[in-house]
Amino acid sequence: MFSLLAADGPAEGLADKLMLFGRFVGAWDVESTSFQPDGTQRSQLGEWHFAWVLGGRAVQDVLFEQGSPERSGTTIRAYDERSDTWHVSWMGPVWHEYVHLVARAVGDRILLEGRDTDPARRVRWSFNEITENSFLWRGEASLDDGKTWTLEQEIRARRR
Repeated sequence: MFSLLAADGPAEGLADKLMLFGRFVGAWDVESTSFQPDGTQRSQLGEWHFAWVLGGRAVQDVLFEQGSPERSGTTIRAYDERSDTWHVSWMGPVWHEYVHLVARAVGDRILLEGRDTDPARRVRWSFNEITENSFLWRGEASLDDGKTWTLEQEIRARRR
């Protein structure tokens, strides 16, 4: 089944558009920091692996804590030619988290916006400071329909 999912690279004719997320294909070491409402922080090391899937029209990743692959989640990012956007779905069953977003380039960043399983909660994720060998991912949430945002997590990634 997994061999049916995998692809060797981006779909022909769409490579330029698909590289928005395709540039992350490969293995990354990460340091994740979670910011709690009480002001405390929790940091942990992990891995983030990205690969081409679905005929090269999507990028799937697996993110997990170091030494705990069972504490993992996966995201599928599929490009929609009609709207020139990406549809993104994150699934973290260990944490009971399921998030659906739409992504697009905003300047030199990637912005993803959507909602998670709590309909009152909006989420905004972003890839920032993107280079060939590093990036900063930020996860924010809003409970007032986007008027204010709270930083919940940052992930610093370095390519292996």
